[in-house]
Amino acid sequence: MIKKLLSHIPNQFIVPLFVVGGIIVGLGGYSVYMSRAHSYLSDDPAACINCHIMTPYYQSWNHSSHAQWATCNDCHVPQDNILNKYAFKAKDGLYHAAVFTINGEPQVIRPRDESYGVIMDNCIRCHTQLNTEFVNTGMINYCDVQEGKGKACWDCHTQVPHSKISNLSSSPNAIVPLPASPVPEWLKKRMNKN
Repeated sequence: MIKKLLSHIPNQFIVPLFVVGGIIVGLGGYSVYMSRAHSYLSDDPAACINCHIMTPYYQSWNHSSHAQWATCNDCHVPQDNILNKYAFKAKDGLYHAAVFTINGEPQVIRPRDESYGVIMDNCIRCHTQLNTEFVNTGMINYCDVQEGKGKACWDCHTQVPHSKISNLSSSPNAIVPLPASPVPEWLKKRMNKN
């Protein structure tokens, strides 16, 4: 099939076509490697701080009561099925990558409406028994909140698990685990010799 496809391309274009294709594949692979794209497939909260602007949010979560029970993904991505989870992560991740690439991030990062709905659904999912049996507050969803039929969980629980004051300037010296360098050890050694 490839031979048949190549037979329609003039001979002088075959080598440049492979060179350009190789460059595109190589740069794409390099970008995936350097951005630690594989880390985003996990539920490890440290993946969130691949972007340095997430450090105050990581730090506030890490010092909250949620840190020992929930990861970032437990709250910030849908938990109803695996396809929904990874589709949402991909869409949200691409949005974040685009905003951060053009330095368009705001000083205070807040979720988008779709994310607010996911977060509230996850609050309800984890705290169903509390809301229905113990305090008997009942449960509403984020659409009800938008229609003025109740409050969102974070309207009362303002400091859970992130503080409302978390922003890029609130903790300039946040101590968080630094992501591992994507530069191989052999290359670091070679660079140090020069």
